[in-house]
Amino acid sequence: MALIGKLVICGVGLIGGSLAQALKRAGAVEQVVGIGRRPESLLRALELGVIDAMATTWAEALDGADVVVLATPVGQIEAQMVALAPHLASGTIVTDVGSTKRDVIEAAYRHLDASLAHVVPAHPIAGAEKSGVEAAFAELYRGRKVVVTPLPENEPAAVDKIRAMWSLCGASVVDMAPQDHDRVFAAVSHLPHLLAFGLVHDLAGRANAELLFSHAASGFRDFTRIAGSHPEMWRDICIANRQALLGELDQYLAELAYLRALLLSSDGERLEQLFDEARRARNAWAEQFVPTTTAE
Repeated sequence: MALIGKLVICGVGLIGGSLAQALKRAGAVEQVVGIGRRPESLLRALELGVIDAMATTWAEALDGADVVVLATPVGQIEAQMVALAPHLASGTIVTDVGSTKRDVIEAAYRHLDASLAHVVPAHPIAGAEKSGVEAAFAELYRGRKVVVTPLPENEPAAVDKIRAMWSLCGASVVDMAPQDHDRVFAAVSHLPHLLAFGLVHDLAGRANAELLFSHAASGFRDFTRIAGSHPEMWRDICIANRQALLGELDQYLAELAYLRALLLSSDGERLEQLFDEARRARNAWAEQFVPTTTAE
């Protein structure tokens, strides 16, 4: 028997589409129904076999649904909660894939207060520069982490089902408090995206932008890769987590001021020491992603 009978995905793009494909490949879902803002996107998802049916209303989508995944940009999640709430059955689990958690949880308390036992916030740590259902692929979550931030009101069985759903996609599931989640990802995800967007925007606005880009090579490509990400999604993430992000940005500005001081004083020794400390920290982190080989 499949883990999920009827799965409803709101926002069948890269994240939602990849989830559907992974669960189908694992034999973990019987039917996937898509709902969203753009009928043409849902039709394309249907053509590609990512979803089995599309719904035009929440009443239709939620009829007999076991699990609902809100896979829209975080700025749209509250509106989706408002729309689905009147049609939500008591046993249907609602989860999300938002990159911020406190705002999503606050919205759940405002609009899904009667269903909190089955509202299980989550965040898959996966993505790509390309967006849309055509970019979706079943292996997106394999070997990646998914953070679950359970609510005190959650029924254990609902949390277990969401954990199992992501595990069947090949992900490693961890729990985290919402406040910790937002602080951590402000530092290691939201700030890097903000910096990448900012650098590309700065260079693109210069009078000699064409000359600059014509000489940019692999270092620029690697540093700015994430500036190719979905603008609407990252706008919503940055606004939703702005308090934590502002704190991380202020700390980074202090680091830049220190680097500027080293350059002004031509302090090559301390500059090299800083570079070496950063190199060692980065390499130690990167080693966890190096595949290991075992003897036959």
